[in-house]
Amino acid sequence: MSTQTQSSIKLHLSIFMFLQYFIWGAWYVSMGPYLAVTLKFDGGQIGLAYGAFAIGAMISPFLVGLIADRYFASEKLLAVLGILGGAVLCLIPRCTTFSSFYPMLILYCALYVPTLALGNSLSLHHLANAKVDFPRVKMLSAVGWIAGLFGLGAIASAESPTQFYLAGAASIVFGLFSLRLPHTPPRKTGANVSIGEILGLDALALLKKPSFAIFILCMFLICIPLYFYFVNLGVYLTQLKWTNMLEKTSLAQVSDVTFFLLLPIFLSKFGYKTTIFMGIACWVLRYFALGFSADGGAAQTALIFTAILLHGACYDFLFIAGQLYVDEEANERIRGAAQGFIAFILWGVGAFVGTLLAGQVLAKNALAVPVNGMAHDWKAIWMTPAWGALAVLVIFLIFFRNPQKKTTPAA
Repeated sequence: MSTQTQSSIKLHLSIFMFLQYFIWGAWYVSMGPYLAVTLKFDGGQIGLAYGAFAIGAMISPFLVGLIADRYFASEKLLAVLGILGGAVLCLIPRCTTFSSFYPMLILYCALYVPTLALGNSLSLHHLANAKVDFPRVKMLSAVGWIAGLFGLGAIASAESPTQFYLAGAASIVFGLFSLRLPHTPPRKTGANVSIGEILGLDALALLKKPSFAIFILCMFLICIPLYFYFVNLGVYLTQLKWTNMLEKTSLAQVSDVTFFLLLPIFLSKFGYKTTIFMGIACWVLRYFALGFSADGGAAQTALIFTAILLHGACYDFLFIAGQLYVDEEANERIRGAAQGFIAFILWGVGAFVGTLLAGQVLAKNALAVPVNGMAHDWKAIWMTPAWGALAVLVIFLIFFRNPQKKTTPAA
């Protein structure tokens, strides 16, 4: 493949990633304040709402496996999902009760989440040097998230339903742009696809490798404390009465861009174990910083900004490095199944358990009488995932082993 062709592919994939995460960034952080302040949902309902994303992730393997692999080119399916998702987002502000809001959000997530796995799979398929080029392309997702936060902050507050209209319009643009992506035809046209293939269960053969099994276990376990950040940060900062909250939290994605650029260097120098270990360790530091910030005092703002700025290492050294590790461990036959399986763990089962527990802990630590304007015991809320992440870190350090380097057979 020529350099010119690769340059064009990387440009289109970068724009695709930007739009994909602009949509997500425009509503995901601000949904918590919107539900808590505008719709008056309680902590348990907020946790369930964030868990809708996980339900979408558990539905998406069926959609991708039954449709993308057999009937439609990936770029065409991405276009349909983007346009339909945009229409659903524009209907969500009409849903003001939990009984109407929750199923509508699940429907949207079932349309959006498949675009994440499809986009990653399409990118890894077309990039000539995935280990180097994929992090650079994926870097534009962080820029898109920042743009989504700033875009919403420029026209409305975090408590406004405008977030869904903005994300909806972006989703339609995303859908139309997907038609410009490299043609990726269905891989199994006319073939009988088993339920195991649809769910990515072919990748379960990789669990025979002890280190891969430990990796999957740790990825599932870290998702439980991980989602406390996404569910609760917006509510926490709203109670602290932070101004320009969305713009300030976008510093997380500035960090993201930096660590996307550093990731290939770290993987080359330190390997998967040290890089992923640093990713988990940063989650531990992030939650302890948030926990101690709840004590107030002069260091509070600095501790919160520290937690926000750790995001790049938290996300890239864990998730992106993890996806590359899975891609390297899987052979060509099960590579798609392996990516679907890890997506099911990260965004599906792990996310559902994590968001559910985050909401329950938020509700459990609600104060009968607010103290200094705070309606929850935030020290207890943040220290819960801090200790959980630390336990995962210890398990990973003891049991995970770097994959053996694959040797090229002599000619």
